[in-house]
Amino acid sequence: MIVLFDTDVVLDLILDRKPFSEAAVQLFSKVEADEISGFVSATTITTIHYLAKKTIGAKKAKSAIHTLLSILDVASVDRTVLERALEGKYKDFEDGVLVEAARQVEAKAIITRNIRNFKKSIVPAYSPAEMLKMLRAV
Repeated sequence: MIVLFDTDVVLDLILDRKPFSEAAVQLFSKVEADEISGFVSATTITTIHYLAKKTIGAKKAKSAIHTLLSILDVASVDRTVLERALEGKYKDFEDGVLVEAARQVEAKAIITRNIRNFKKSIVPAYSPAEMLKMLRAV
């Protein structure tokens, strides 16, 4: 199963934001074990670096990005993704870009803590806890 992680879930992992980091760790462990195929959008990587650098410093932020890139694939954010996000009926452009990037890589789910932002998404959104339950049921 291909999933695309929203920025909030990746930050939960990198910054160890309790109590959310526990589910993030479990999901990323499933990516490392090849139980799911994990993606992030290209814009998520730059946002994570920017925010992590402010919180944990440049060296640790860079190391975190290296680690992410070693286990996750990156969904491109190209002209098509941006145009579809602009043309779509998304309240938030950034969320629209994420949905369209997920669509481009044929993701079956977006993993986010902001489910309400993705109610009209063509790619279903699940919280980390919901996704873990679904994976256990399979």
